[in-house]
Amino acid sequence: MSSLTTLSSELSFSAYCQDLFRELARSDQRRWGEVYLRGLIGVPGRKTPTRISEYVLGRRAVQQLQQFIHQSPWDCGPVRRRTAVRMTDAFDIEAWSVDEVVFAKNGDRSVGVARQYAPSQERTVNCQLACAVSLVGSGGGVPVNWRLLLPPRWDHDEQLREGAHVPEDEQSRPRWQYVLQALDEMTEEWLLEPRPVLADWRHEAETEPLLHGLEARGHGYLVQVSPRTAVTMPRPHSALPAVRGTVADLAAHVARRGERTPVGWYDPVTERQHRSQFLSTPALLCRAAGTAPQVRQAHRTSPRHLVTDWPFGRPEPRAYWLTNLPARRIADALPLARLRSSAGEGLRRLHEDFGLGDFEGRSFRGWHHHVTLASAALGFDALRSAVPREERVLSGATV
Repeated sequence: MSSLTTLSSELSFSAYCQDLFRELARSDQRRWGEVYLRGLIGVPGRKTPTRISEYVLGRRAVQQLQQFIHQSPWDCGPVRRRTAVRMTDAFDIEAWSVDEVVFAKNGDRSVGVARQYAPSQERTVNCQLACAVSLVGSGGGVPVNWRLLLPPRWDHDEQLREGAHVPEDEQSRPRWQYVLQALDEMTEEWLLEPRPVLADWRHEAETEPLLHGLEARGHGYLVQVSPRTAVTMPRPHSALPAVRGTVADLAAHVARRGERTPVGWYDPVTERQHRSQFLSTPALLCRAAGTAPQVRQAHRTSPRHLVTDWPFGRPEPRAYWLTNLPARRIADALPLARLRSSAGEGLRRLHEDFGLGDFEGRSFRGWHHHVTLASAALGFDALRSAVPREERVLSGATV
């Protein structure tokens, strides 16, 4: 599928499900997968097993749907991979965006729930925290890979773990490890062609482990950081000892030498032309003793640069990124960074239109099944929206 003409001729809901679930072992799993997916797309309001079965089947089949989501041992990986491949084949994918997703919860028994700080909301919430990797490009943003972040309290509470059926090898770990694990799956198991990785790391204590891990895998990246992120400052003379500073200090130091560059750029999200000033300078992160991550040998990559967006008339930058993208592409930094808003829009639609937050179960397996199918529902909607309306009717690209 390499064109919209091919897409329109092949896109029907049944064909999409047949492709999506083709590696599920049993026919009943494939059938209930199609029922659940059809419900996530079509049911207005909350997407519960009761409402889905009544809407799709005209009768209640709650037990069967719950069994499919909560207990059935089908693997999420192939379904996620097929969603990603369909998006990659149909659209120009410009980046992979890593985003935190917050699932607010009232109780404390659902898998991964704890009262914990959610960086994206800048507050403490009783919630599940997840990491989503979205493909962003001409089709918007569609999350295709997920990791559920386990809080430390879930590592040793056997009653909690047993009640939520948490696998033995699932433990709390630093956020950067979840990110790298998800990216490894996409490149090494799904065989996707890597794209620049976008992430917001402003609220993380350590930036080095993530960047070093991305470099070790040969990934290009554009990672937004806090102005307080520690870096090594330039030395006037090589004989002088290194001085520790922050990215804000480094930006101010370079700006005093008059190295801000006016750049005009097109924002694909707002479809408007903008003009701002950019500052780019080589950056070396300071690493605290004992924090070096255990990752594979680094590939040869471009040097790290600090890039800032410094609007005219402002005393300081409004955003700071660390990147290893080639220097000739620095002018593309802000438009690329703003693609994260496409990922955010996709996640918003997952919550509002496709029932992402409607999962009522407690199990680890059930949570992963639900978010996988919600992503597949958004993926079908993206494919369907790319087909002209008259071709959609003729090809049966409806639910």
